[in-house]
This record gives sequence, structure tokens and C-alpha cells, in this order.
Amino acid sequence: MNQEYRVLLYYKYVVIENPEEFAKEHLQVCNDFGLKGRIIIASEGINGTVSGTIEQTDAYMKYMEEHPLFAGTIFKIDEASGHAFKKMRVRFRPELVTLRLEDDVNPNVLTGKHLKPKEFFEEMQKEDTVVIDARNDYEYDLGHFRGAVRPDILNFRDLPDWIRENKQAFEGKKILTYCTGGIRCEKFSGWLLQEGYEDVSQLEGGIVTYGKDPEVQGDLWDGQLYVFDERISVPVNRKENVIVGKDYFTGEPCERYVNCANPACNKKIICSEENEHKHLRSCSHECRVHPRNRYIAEHGLTEDEVKERLTAIEKDLTI
Repeated sequence: MNQEYRVLLYYKYVVIENPEEFAKEHLQVCNDFGLKGRIIIASEGINGTVSGTIEQTDAYMKYMEEHPLFAGTIFKIDEASGHAFKKMRVRFRPELVTLRLEDDVNPNVLTGKHLKPKEFFEEMQKEDTVVIDARNDYEYDLGHFRGAVRPDILNFRDLPDWIRENKQAFEGKKILTYCTGGIRCEKFSGWLLQEGYEDVSQLEGGIVTYGKDPEVQGDLWDGQLYVFDERISVPVNRKENVIVGKDYFTGEPCERYVNCANPACNKKIICSEENEHKHLRSCSHECRVHPRNRYIAEHGLTEDEVKERLTAIEKDLTI
């Protein structure tokens, strides 16, 4: 594979004056460099993933290092064979990661102890330690650290309530937390300290950094890492590949994500290519017969062809 492109993942908590205006200016900067990706700008900082050629990404990293606000930003770099995004978007948001806390956390003031990959590897194997995945359930289902707690949440903002509801599982324990690139843990670990948990640590640089570390090589990670771009998933563990994802329809091992074809649903489901076609890329009967089903439109299926597929599914369910 010709690795002429890169994907950059980065964030920095820093005060940005007039973030809405800055977002418009930064979009122009990214377009001038020829990048594609998604960047969030808030008054508390920047959070981005962009793709481009080696030359384009080098130029962007140089620009960021020379910018008075972003010097010292750490970039996680993945080689790629092409762009990982279709377009370039820079959006203003009230928060970099949506927690919607009544008493917000500033990670530059309050955050958990940062652990290097080797330290995290060693700590998560100790007794009285609980490892909490700070990501959403569909991310966990594709891959996670062995033995990590799976929060039953669809959105990051639901995590504090879920922790409060299950606090008996975490009281008196050493807490380790992790996320994709580290940004969610910066706030979540600070919130845990704010809640009264005393021994809180986070994986520095997130799962992406852990997988690239030459010493641990992604050890004790099972499955794939969900990423928010066209790649959908990337490998982490370079020692062994354990598939933890399960096909939504059959329960068989699978690591392929698709979105439900009903635009009103859009649920993320793990399924094989075969089952995608068999079930019209839909998570339920209601979604399969939805008048705006995208799979039916994309494949130009006639009414009779749809009925034929639905009948085949019903036969399987009655066997």
C-alpha cells in the first residue's frame, strides 16, 4: 500500500478568544493547506482529526507549532493510502467534548494522573483496580481493554449519570480510564476527582498512542479501535488479534460497522457484508420498510425485490 497520506489526531485545551470567528478563519487555513477532516473549536480549545498528504500535514503541524495558542500540541500520526474524510469542516461548539456539567472541569487545572502506555499496562493488572472505558457503547463493542467496564451509554454526556448510578462498583478502587486519543479522559478523570474519587489515572495519549508504543505494542487490547472517519476502525494490538465484535444478526465474530439504512434511525450495527445485503442494511423490520430506506434507494430495488427479501428474512426467523 502506498502510504503517501497521513491522518492527524490532536487536541489542546487552551483559551480561544472569539471561537466562532476563529473557527471560520481556521477553516480557510485548512482549505489552503488542502486538508480534509473535522475540527471542533470552543472557547476551551481545539479538537481535530485531519487527513492530507505528507507535505500537507507537515505544513499544518508546522503552522500549529508556530501559532501562539497551539505550540506544543501533540499529534498522533497514522499513515494512510488516501484521505480519511470527504470534506473539510471546522465547527464552533460550546464544548470540545460534550459533558454538559453544571460545574465544568478545566483539565488544565483538574485532571487525573497521566500514565504512559507501559505504566497503564502494569496498573490495569493490579488488584483493586477498575478500568473504565470513557467511550460510547458502540465503540466498546468493537474493541476494548481486556476486563474494562463497559458503560451502558450512547453519548459521552451520559457517562457522569451512569457512574453515579453504579458508584458502588467504583468506590474505594483505583480507577483507570481511557479513550481514543485522550481528550475525553482529560475531562472525565477531572470530573471523577471532583466527585470525590481519590485515586484516578488516565491513559496518556489514549488508545492510539498505546497501540503505537514500541514496548507494549497494544498488549491486552482486544478487537479494533473505532475511529470517526472513513476508515471506521484501525488495529491496536500488534501481538495478537482477538475479535470481540459480534454480528448484529447472527452473533458470529465480526468487525465491520455499518449505519442502519433508515435515516431516522442511523443506528451503528456490526454485520458482515452478506448480512448487510440480506437485511437491507437495517436493524429492524420497521427500518427495512421505512419509506426513506437508503439501502433500497442506493441499490434501486423494486417493490417486488424488497418483498422477496422480507419474506426470506421471515422464513429464517421461523426456522
